[in-house]
Amino acid sequence: MITKDMVIGEVINEHPDLVRTFFANGMMCIGCPASQGESIGEAAQVHGIDADQLVNALNEALGA
Repeated sequence: MITKDMVIGEVINEHPDLVRTFFANGMMCIGCPASQGESIGEAAQVHGIDADQLVNALNEALGA
Protein backbone atom coordinates (compact mmCIF):
# COMPACT_ATOMS: atom_id res chain seq x y z
CA MET A 1 0.00 0.00 0.00
CA ILE A 2 1.25 3.45 -0.96
CA THR A 3 1.20 6.29 1.60
CA LYS A 4 1.93 10.03 1.45
CA ASP A 5 5.08 9.50 3.52
CA MET A 6 6.72 7.24 0.93
CA VAL A 7 9.57 8.63 -1.17
CA ILE A 8 8.62 8.99 -4.84
CA GLY A 9 11.89 7.49 -6.10
CA GLU A 10 11.47 4.40 -3.94
CA VAL A 11 7.87 3.92 -5.08
CA ILE A 12 8.90 4.20 -8.74
CA ASN A 13 11.84 1.83 -8.26
CA GLU A 14 9.54 -0.76 -6.71
CA HIS A 15 6.57 -0.14 -9.04
CA PRO A 16 7.78 1.41 -12.32
CA ASP A 17 4.34 0.96 -13.86
CA LEU A 18 3.04 3.68 -11.52
CA VAL A 19 4.82 6.39 -13.52
CA ARG A 20 1.71 6.58 -15.71
CA THR A 21 -0.48 7.15 -12.67
CA PHE A 22 1.80 9.90 -11.37
CA PHE A 23 1.66 11.58 -14.80
CA ALA A 24 -2.12 11.17 -15.09
CA ASN A 25 -2.52 12.94 -11.76
CA GLY A 26 -0.33 15.93 -12.63
CA MET A 27 2.93 14.77 -11.05
CA MET A 28 5.38 15.28 -13.89
CA CYS A 29 8.56 15.57 -11.82
CA ILE A 30 9.25 11.84 -11.63
CA GLY A 31 12.72 12.17 -13.17
CA CYS A 32 13.85 15.23 -11.24
CA PRO A 33 16.55 14.77 -8.59
CA ALA A 34 14.22 15.90 -5.80
CA SER A 35 11.95 12.91 -6.42
CA GLN A 36 14.69 10.63 -5.11
CA GLY A 37 14.33 12.04 -1.60
CA GLU A 38 10.95 13.77 -1.55
CA SER A 39 7.81 12.14 -0.20
CA ILE A 40 4.63 11.95 -2.20
CA GLY A 41 2.99 14.32 0.28
CA GLU A 42 5.81 16.88 0.06
CA ALA A 43 5.87 16.82 -3.74
CA ALA A 44 2.08 17.09 -3.94
CA GLN A 45 2.14 20.16 -1.72
CA VAL A 46 4.88 21.83 -3.79
CA HIS A 47 2.98 21.15 -7.03
CA GLY A 48 -0.49 22.03 -5.71
CA ILE A 49 -1.80 18.48 -6.09
CA ASP A 50 -4.19 16.78 -3.67
CA ALA A 51 -1.95 14.18 -2.01
CA ASP A 52 -4.86 12.02 -0.83
CA GLN A 53 -6.30 11.86 -4.34
CA LEU A 54 -2.90 10.94 -5.77
CA VAL A 55 -2.30 8.23 -3.16
CA ASN A 56 -5.77 6.80 -3.79
CA ALA A 57 -5.07 6.68 -7.53
CA LEU A 58 -1.71 5.00 -6.97
CA ASN A 59 -3.25 2.37 -4.71
CA GLU A 60 -6.05 1.76 -7.21
CA ALA A 61 -3.46 1.24 -9.94
CA LEU A 62 -1.74 -1.32 -7.71
CA GLY A 63 -5.03 -3.04 -7.00
CA ALA A 64 -4.63 -2.33 -3.29
